[in-house]
Amino acid sequence: MAKVVKFGGSSLASAEQFEKVGSIIRAEGDRRFVVPSAPGKRYKEDTKVTDMLYACYDLAEHGKDFSKALADIKARYDEIISGLKLNMSLDEEFKVIEKDFKKKAGKDYAASRGEFLNGIVMAEYLGFEFVDAATVIFFADDGTFDAEKTQAILSKRLENMDNAVVPGFYGSYADGRVKTFSRGGSDITGSIVAKAIHADVYENWTDTSGFLIADPRIIDRPQKIETITYRELRELAYMGASVFHEDAIFPVRQEGIPINIRNTNDPGNSGTWIVGSTGQKAKYTITGIAGKKGFCSVNIEKDMMNSEVGFGRKVLQAFEENNISFEHLPSGIDTMTVFVHQDEFIDKEQKVVSAIQRMAKPDTIDIESDLALIAVVGRGMRSMRGTAARIFSALAHSHINIKMIDQGSSEMNIIIGVANEDFENAIRAIYNIFVETCL
Repeated sequence: MAKVVKFGGSSLASAEQFEKVGSIIRAEGDRRFVVPSAPGKRYKEDTKVTDMLYACYDLAEHGKDFSKALADIKARYDEIISGLKLNMSLDEEFKVIEKDFKKKAGKDYAASRGEFLNGIVMAEYLGFEFVDAATVIFFADDGTFDAEKTQAILSKRLENMDNAVVPGFYGSYADGRVKTFSRGGSDITGSIVAKAIHADVYENWTDTSGFLIADPRIIDRPQKIETITYRELRELAYMGASVFHEDAIFPVRQEGIPINIRNTNDPGNSGTWIVGSTGQKAKYTITGIAGKKGFCSVNIEKDMMNSEVGFGRKVLQAFEENNISFEHLPSGIDTMTVFVHQDEFIDKEQKVVSAIQRMAKPDTIDIESDLALIAVVGRGMRSMRGTAARIFSALAHSHINIKMIDQGSSEMNIIIGVANEDFENAIRAIYNIFVETCL
């Protein structure tokens, strides 16, 4: 067996955390390939190394003295090295970084140095081989990830290695320039490495014991999700759940590799398993609840709309022409509602309305702002009658007015629209009816 283990920034913020990580890796010989993030916060008021690097490079980019800022970053690594009692130095690496900052090598290069340096320390600490991600993970000229080239080179590089450390978050263009994924992109690197070595499991270690059914900032001590499918995770991640980078699903999904979300500070906890499919019966009817605030609804009415060929296309063209994407599109016989992000729509509101009037000639257009969308997701919903009715009942009992309800054809998710001010209470009501009443 071979496992890829990725550790987040909070798991590697200090020498003490490094030692926890080392114990986890050494506890199982199958944990052969390690993907580290940059050091995160050691305490609440601390600054992540990635943010320190951005600030340091900003000084360099504007021709200001960045020597102290760079020294502060080096001090973070020296503290870890000293705490681990390692016989190594990053002096040469920091000299190169200083020169590259003066040459204005780019923000992506600057941000990537956090993972690069942490990878070197991790490899020394574990006695593993260090593989610079810039030599094995590649991007096309337009900035998109080059999966085919990466798979070919990365798999060949790792095939004869017993153990290796591949830093997360970055790769390179064909000309060698460093390119990063979006923030949280070390999750994606771990997934790419797992695919390249045909791993049996991809373990993603963070500071939480897996996914929770709902946001703990809204629900006090919500229940943990034991097993979740890729499709369920995509739905929840899209609506705001943020334990795991949603783009990291695709490489492992193609290979059927399960993901195990674990807690570095509680390694005995089994965490959450993310799988392609499962025959295991879900503990609750729903798997999870997630949502976002800040939407507008544009309601278009026109008599005999359903018999007018191309009406929907004309309406959506008005949004497309103004570079606005839509979130949901519930409709009736003579009505059609388009949900959009309020911050994208508000400045273009009248342009969109004019375009709809010109192209679709509706009877009326009504706009409502300050709305929230909540996704209720669960494979158990397909086999359970009355799920929507229970949601209606729970929200009505909490005196919450439903602005929209939309169920996907897969019967695995229901999207509910409510006022922003009702968002938290709506999530509590749904959680209570599906989880608390079952405990």
